[in-house]
Amino acid sequence: MKNINRAYIVIIIIAALLAGCQDSGRTYKIGVAQCSKGPWREKVNQEMLAAQHLYENDVEVDIINSFDDPEMQARQIDSLAGTDIDLMVVAPYEDIKPINDAIARVLKVGIPVVSFDRKTSAEYTAFIGGNNVEAGLIVGQHIAAIASTLGSSQGGKSRPIVMEITGLLSSTPALERHIGFERAMKAMPEAEYICRKSDWSSDSSCRLASELIDSLRAAGDEGRIDNTYIFCHNDGMATGVYKAVVEKNVEGRIKILGIDGMPGEGLEYVRLGHQVGTYYYPTHGEKIVRLALDILTGKPYERENPMLGFVVTPENVDLVITESEELMKQNDDLITIHDKLEASFGLYNTQRKVLIGSFITIILLSVAFVMMWMAIIKARRALHDRQAMNEEQTLFYTKPESRTLRQVFDTQLEEMPPQKTQDAIFAERLNEAIRQNMSNPSLKMDDLGDTVGLSRVQLYRKVKSITGVSPVELLRQMRLQQGYVLLTTTDKTVQEIAYEVGFGTPGYFSKCFRQQYGKYPMELRS
Repeated sequence: MKNINRAYIVIIIIAALLAGCQDSGRTYKIGVAQCSKGPWREKVNQEMLAAQHLYENDVEVDIINSFDDPEMQARQIDSLAGTDIDLMVVAPYEDIKPINDAIARVLKVGIPVVSFDRKTSAEYTAFIGGNNVEAGLIVGQHIAAIASTLGSSQGGKSRPIVMEITGLLSSTPALERHIGFERAMKAMPEAEYICRKSDWSSDSSCRLASELIDSLRAAGDEGRIDNTYIFCHNDGMATGVYKAVVEKNVEGRIKILGIDGMPGEGLEYVRLGHQVGTYYYPTHGEKIVRLALDILTGKPYERENPMLGFVVTPENVDLVITESEELMKQNDDLITIHDKLEASFGLYNTQRKVLIGSFITIILLSVAFVMMWMAIIKARRALHDRQAMNEEQTLFYTKPESRTLRQVFDTQLEEMPPQKTQDAIFAERLNEAIRQNMSNPSLKMDDLGDTVGLSRVQLYRKVKSITGVSPVELLRQMRLQQGYVLLTTTDKTVQEIAYEVGFGTPGYFSKCFRQQYGKYPMELRS
């Protein structure tokens, strides 16, 4: 039996070495809970997918979309947290309780959360997205500059009208854009500032623009239409305003501005003259992946990561379109390269599995031959021992002075090993099961129960009665104890130790370690 166990140990060690040789770096899994669709968000998604093999650590990005359904997004966040992801990126639809509660549950299980584009009142590990206050402010300042130039050329005949058509103010981008734009309007007291709340739709902005034009005509202020500016919170809404000015036959007289600056949308509208400007709202999906890797690998990172854009005007739109098209082409090339890499990795993994299987088969055949040979030798020895035993038994009954055999039965009671209790036997089995599976971050109580032959409820009662703690708490304590030993006896990094003792992230390991021992791992080591 000992020889068989040794053979299995050899096989396991060789297989582990082969597996270790083929994976020089870890692939981190990132789940993305996207709140909506549209060209801007599709561009972000494509940039994140293209960046999967861009940095020193590979990542696997899994994107799901709730299509403007906040309740669905909350469920999707919980669903992603139930997979084996290392980090979650959430672009929240709104700052509402179901989404906030779902984010809190993700953080509670030790998965970092990066909030993207929109903030909520929920806690998060880091935020990255456009600076919406700055966007609204810059657009407002740009309108003030245009109005000042136009007023000078016309001799300041009429007071300018500036209308802001907002998105849903329950979302942080709309609210922050409004705050920034309102700040710019306060610095432009000569303008008649009008703010109309909307819902991100082009139909709503079309209706509001039509109402403004009709009211000016009804008041006999037809001339003021030439000094009117309408700012929409995105370029999709600006298309609704353009539809209204065409229908009211004032095309080219009202100055329209938007936000996003996407190729084929806002940039094209500026080039065609439908809009006098759009704020280029950055996407930078690759920066989201970079931030996620910094968090997962323990590198320094900023909790707040605003991204700035700029105003695209008829003067610079051609250059911006050229650069955007080139970036989009490069992004498509990166995705093509990623797809080819995935195909190559699939072929490589298949070949590796065949090679490992062949190697293990050879090892098994060799071990089987050795075991067969050792069995023959053992059988011969057993036959020899049996013959010797028969001779000794004969002497025992024929010659009283020969008592070697009797000594076998004369063992003193005090030399017998003490009998173990059932609780002691169970504790040893459970301890061994935990230590063998400690490095598995997905270890479940059902798995431990199956190992020791108990259901989850029976395991809980048994462990609670013996140790006074639950199986989950016992597992956590044993992992932290092993981490303590590794910290004080090895030079492994905190990250390596965290993964070795079964924690999903180094941050969660450090937090639990401090709760257990009153100091962080690095404090203990220093």
